[in-house]
Amino acid sequence: CEPYLTSDHRAMLETPMEILTGLKILLHIFGLKTGYIGIENNKADAIKSMKSLAQRIENMEVKVLILCTGNSCRSQMSHGFLQSMDSRFEVHSAGTRPSSRVNPRAVEVMNEVGIDLSTHTPKSVDIYLNEVWDYVITVCGGANEACPAFIGKVGQRLHIGFDDPSDAQGSEEFIMSEFRRVRDEIKQGFAEFASRVLAE
Repeated sequence: CEPYLTSDHRAMLETPMEILTGLKILLHIFGLKTGYIGIENNKADAIKSMKSLAQRIENMEVKVLILCTGNSCRSQMSHGFLQSMDSRFEVHSAGTRPSSRVNPRAVEVMNEVGIDLSTHTPKSVDIYLNEVWDYVITVCGGANEACPAFIGKVGQRLHIGFDDPSDAQGSEEFIMSEFRRVRDEIKQGFAEFASRVLAE
């Protein structure tokens, strides 16, 4: 495939999602080229093999790291939702300054929609710096403005921001309504993200 790939194409072949993109490029090339390095008679077999490999990679997990400051509320709810949306997502979350525990109100409102965060614990982003990610997503302004420098490969860096319900003040009823509002916004935001990624 090397003679037919530009430098831009070769640069796309690092993470699983990018490898899939590269294979789609190659399938397109095979549809246009008829003299691929002298194996004209084997072209159909080559295309069949590449389609099979593309299908296998299509089913590989998309590795996502969700970042927040404390990893106690928004990133944990985002983690829970995205992980529940499709088994192809391998989801982790972390914080730049991790809290000692997940916010109990976040656990409660997520339990209301059938997602259990009771076993989750806040983690430091430091433990993930050397890993390779398809997506790194920040969900709060603090992490977005001081996002850590990743040593490993990051396919795409995104920011999907949400209000911090932990800042809500007032009656317990009002505070819980804020947690539910943000929870529902997170669900919608990550449903749109999941739909877009899985459609690629």
